[in-house]
This record gives sequence, C-alpha cells and structure tokens, in this order.
Amino acid sequence: MRKVAVFGKPGSGKSTLSKALAKVTGLPLHQLDSLFYQQSGEPVAREIFDKAHEDILASDSWIIDGLGPLGAFKKRLDAADTLVYIDLPYLTSYWLVTKRLLKGLFIKPEGWPEGSSVLKGSIQSYKMLCLSPAFWNDEFMAEVEGMAKSVFVIRSLEELKAFIEVYAR
Repeated sequence: MRKVAVFGKPGSGKSTLSKALAKVTGLPLHQLDSLFYQQSGEPVAREIFDKAHEDILASDSWIIDGLGPLGAFKKRLDAADTLVYIDLPYLTSYWLVTKRLLKGLFIKPEGWPEGSSVLKGSIQSYKMLCLSPAFWNDEFMAEVEGMAKSVFVIRSLEELKAFIEVYAR
C-alpha cells in the first residue's frame, strides 16, 4: 500500500477514512477538494489542478481522497496500487451530507477546503448525488474489480468502521 486512491459518492466518509489511513501508514494525504477549490469555493484553473495532480501521481507514495475531474480520476486509478471504493447506499450518503451540513454550521468538516461555504458545498454534494447513478454503477464496479491491484469495496457504515479498525488503527 504505497499509492492509495480513496473514492466514492459525496458524504461517504472518504476524508475520515483517508485521514486515519494516512496517520497509521505515514503516507502523505492529498484531499482533492483542497487541490481543486480555492478558499472562496471557486475551482482553481484547470491547468493548476492538473499540474498539482500529476506531481502527486509521480511521487513515490500518496493517499488521494476524492473524485475530481474524470480524466484525472482515471489516471489516479491507473497509478494507484490500492483502491478503496466507498459505495454506501444512497440514503446513507444523503443522510451523511445532511449531517455534515448541520455539523458544519459549527465546525469545519474534515477535508473541507479552508474558507469554502459548507452550504454551497452541501448543495453541490446533493447535486452530485442526484447524478451519481449514471457514474457509480455496475459497469464502473466491474471495471474497478477487474483492475490488477488491491481493491477494497465498502458498502455499509459497519464495513467502513471495520476497515478503519483493521487498516487504519
């Protein structure tokens, strides 16, 4: 486990898992939202993101948490030796986005870009969840499972907690 891609729908626990995994393994953690968004919440210029992303992929070790642009995501899957796909049920993801929004009124959520609006980000997460079935589907799952690397698929909050207990403690 030297190059780890953690991905899944919004509100699935990617940042929490990635942070725990980085702490235990000592691998550098790169949260895509912090690379992709400025403090204002606006996206950075695509060239800036692509350069930063390519530099991370070229390094010896990393944990990258998030989706980002589709082309960058595909490159990340190819470069990683370990894939962690958090595929929680949609109702769970909607609940976790809502919970993050409510908690975010008082404290910044884990992995949240500094200065970004939790409300705007949550609305974007809800929009992404509505679009997700077109991407996070059986065809994508078959593609991930067919890759010649370590693949972990987490499908419930219990499995997420167990993964953190086993691999990140």
